[in-house]
Amino acid sequence: MQIQTQVQLKPFNTLSLDAVASHYCKVQSTDDLIHALDFAKQQQLNILILSGGSNMLLPEKIHALVLHMDIQGIELLDSDDQMQRLRVGGGQVWHDFVLWTTQQGFYGLQNLALIPGLVGASPVQNIGAYGVEVGEFIESVEVYDRETQRFDSINAQDCDFAYRHSIFKDQPGRYIITHVVFHLLKQPDLKLNYGDLKAAVGEEQTPENLERQVIRIRQSKLPDPKEYPNVGSFFKNPIVDQADFDQIAEKFPNLPHYSQPNHQVKMAAGWLIDQSGWKGKQLGPVGMFHKQALVLVNYANASLKDVRATYQAVQADVYAKFNVALEPEPVLFGEDGLIRSHQD
Repeated sequence: MQIQTQVQLKPFNTLSLDAVASHYCKVQSTDDLIHALDFAKQQQLNILILSGGSNMLLPEKIHALVLHMDIQGIELLDSDDQMQRLRVGGGQVWHDFVLWTTQQGFYGLQNLALIPGLVGASPVQNIGAYGVEVGEFIESVEVYDRETQRFDSINAQDCDFAYRHSIFKDQPGRYIITHVVFHLLKQPDLKLNYGDLKAAVGEEQTPENLERQVIRIRQSKLPDPKEYPNVGSFFKNPIVDQADFDQIAEKFPNLPHYSQPNHQVKMAAGWLIDQSGWKGKQLGPVGMFHKQALVLVNYANASLKDVRATYQAVQADVYAKFNVALEPEPVLFGEDGLIRSHQD
């Protein structure tokens, strides 16, 4: 393990923001992690965990130790006729892992193909798409607990998985994820709850075709970060009480929505943004993508200040039109390497 100084993180965050870290190291094992944490303690540095860089907003200067998680490996654990357990290093590329599971005949994650990032970040946001959330297929998450200063394994039922939420978001400085243990199906159980996906899959209802169609649909709507730097869906789909939704729906009957437990309704954030005039609109070097209003794009070497000005303008216009507050998905960091509120 090598500690580097004054490292440019632009290649490591998918929004391609200029961000120079005072200290940086690549973590490829649990031993590397312990050594890096010891160094940070000696130097009195905060820790910033960098995974795939697909869900973060970084400032131009970061005075902290950036840990770039790169623990690899897929280990087959026990199995039966119905299920296969897998222990996967947090540094594995998520999409590559999903493709591998399909090739091996392990099912459940096909709806989550082409989501950017690494395996270790997947439990944090409880990533989801097309009616599937990763928490459904996680058995446990292996972590280093900075509070108890030891390695631990957290069972899925203790992870507080919910829509784009987990215990790792509630306590962002406490846990460093090293591995994730999955339980995947050996018999296909296709989730085709979304109309466009069901139509695309058609009569060839196989996991392989489901995965192909998810990739095709995402590629048709979402820009390649290498061409248009972005973090994927920028805002969460807002969830409101049924009574509040009914009031909104009276004025906007075509609003796409999805029923949720406890008399709540999830609304399509992309539609709200589109109807507020932001699809394809730019504010300086930052704008909402012309094919998908939910995706914020860095068109020309934007700064974090540019990004914040744009998404705050989008929030203001959506609230003015629909009385709905949009919450950004990506995590905002300060110059000290710690997470900040988007309201600051």
